[in-house]
Amino acid sequence: MEVPTPPRRVTIVDVARHAQVSTTAVSKVLRNAYGASPAMRAKVQQAITELGYRPNAAARGLRGQTYTIGVMLPDIRNPFFPDIVDGLTDALRDTPYQVLLGPGGCNDEHAEACVTEAMIDRGMDAMVLVAPISPRSHLEHIATSVPTVVVGRHGHSSWYDVVSDDDQAGAALVVDHLVGLGHRRIAHIEHAETDPDRLAEMPNAIRAEGYKQAMRAHGLGAEIDIVSTTYTQEGGYVGARQLLARPERPTAVFAGADVVAMGVLEAFTEAGVSVPEDISVAGYDNTTFAALGPVSLTSVDQAGHHIGAETARLLLDRIADRNRPSVQVKLSPTLVTRHTTAPPP
Repeated sequence: MEVPTPPRRVTIVDVARHAQVSTTAVSKVLRNAYGASPAMRAKVQQAITELGYRPNAAARGLRGQTYTIGVMLPDIRNPFFPDIVDGLTDALRDTPYQVLLGPGGCNDEHAEACVTEAMIDRGMDAMVLVAPISPRSHLEHIATSVPTVVVGRHGHSSWYDVVSDDDQAGAALVVDHLVGLGHRRIAHIEHAETDPDRLAEMPNAIRAEGYKQAMRAHGLGAEIDIVSTTYTQEGGYVGARQLLARPERPTAVFAGADVVAMGVLEAFTEAGVSVPEDISVAGYDNTTFAALGPVSLTSVDQAGHHIGAETARLLLDRIADRNRPSVQVKLSPTLVTRHTTAPPP
């Protein structure tokens, strides 16, 4: 059986002939450049539609732009990250840029470096690094190659912009709420930070510090109780099992992320512990499932969609001017109270 010859790729020359214009005119329309009249744009766009023309990203890259933005996500299972991506893509909707995602590997520095280097090698016009764990030297290496915005990690660099939540204030919102309900034995499940060099920049560490400071501010320093696991559902489950084994159980648990709170709720259900009748639970991120009726999780809202929109704004500014001063945006969180928190028994 004879194998059919694949159809030839439509080129810019084909579009120019079909529209009866020059290839320069087509190029101007594709680049949204000055000098193409509305009538010219209409003719070229019609030819592109009729021929099914798709710009060659590799060829674009050779000319300096691929109109792609690489987004590194550390854990594609964390339901908070899609909110950031939604905000980013919505803000870029009327631009020529497309977002391409790359999983960085959950708490895997080598996997994170591999995916970010691959994005640079493929000519991404800009990079978004969500909660990266790489050393700052590597982040600055990336930012010297392409315009870069770091999301969710604190700290300042002259090479890249930063968008983050005020994690310390967010942790205080949870503690204040629980203390206001009458709780004193409030435990916190954190993500164990293993690298002291990045301790001051990581949101998990800052939330844990915010929890401790808020507890001390309420005169509850002696009640501080932290379990170190991971920001995963399994980490929440393991942390909750440890808390249940305490001689004196806490009356409330502040999980450092909603995905952690899911593991906590799973462990409590398995052990026959009622929420919030026996123990209250609060999370962080206000992800979509936190509002689901059967869950109804009290959680800190750090406005992931807004974070994504701010990231897009900074990226476009940085692409337009590589030499402008770096910018730090810190957003103020709010607390959304639902049915998993109540006065202690």
